[in-house]
Amino acid sequence: METIDEVLGKMDQIVKECKSTQCRIGYFGILYRQVTRRIKQGILNGEFEDNPRMEKLDVLFAKRFIDAYELWKAGKTPTESWKLAFEASESSKHLVLQHLFLGINAHINLDLGIAASETMSGQSLEGIKADFNQINSILSELVDGVKSNISKVSPIFGWLIPLAKGRDELLLNFSIQIARDGAWKYAGEYHADANKDFQIQDRDKNISALAKKLINPGKILAFLIKAVGLAEWKSVSKTMDQLDQVTTKTLHEC
Repeated sequence: METIDEVLGKMDQIVKECKSTQCRIGYFGILYRQVTRRIKQGILNGEFEDNPRMEKLDVLFAKRFIDAYELWKAGKTPTESWKLAFEASESSKHLVLQHLFLGINAHINLDLGIAASETMSGQSLEGIKADFNQINSILSELVDGVKSNISKVSPIFGWLIPLAKGRDELLLNFSIQIARDGAWKYAGEYHADANKDFQIQDRDKNISALAKKLINPGKILAFLIKAVGLAEWKSVSKTMDQLDQVTTKTLHEC
């Protein structure tokens, strides 16, 4: 893949496959497809410091998710962060928001720093910082929009917030901004280290630990999640349709 249109074509294929097979990784696929559409729109509007470079970053970034997905579908092993997200997608006991955050965790906390470094190969990483932040802002806007309208997908999810208030639960406090800041720091470490494999393995170990906390967020919240989960759509394809409506609405408002 070399163009953002090729990425969108592949994302359409993944979303279609997930709907057909009732695979919950399609929740992240829906969200990420809208992120890619928004980035394409931004490139066409000339919103970034270097629009051709942003397309290169988008392709490299997306390729890490697409490659991980294809490895998993082929019965092979992707990074542990993605492996945990894919394994969780096979279970009906997790909320839609958990599936979304597991995908975001692997993609932002691990993949984005690597993609940024590869985009700036042989150059100073600082040159891409503004556009790096912009891609995170786009994702943050879409995630905030989904959270604001989550009742359309998960009718009683709003109950979680007051009931879990005051508890330091990762599911409710997951922050795109914190993930972005950590991803930028990691991008610098990865960019400067000649041993790229070590950097990926070491980072993946830490991000996998976060994934495990998202999957098992604590006894109190686990009980509430079970109750909320009963009210969520049981059909994955219907949930994906609802999520697509929410993300499309948010995209038009961005």
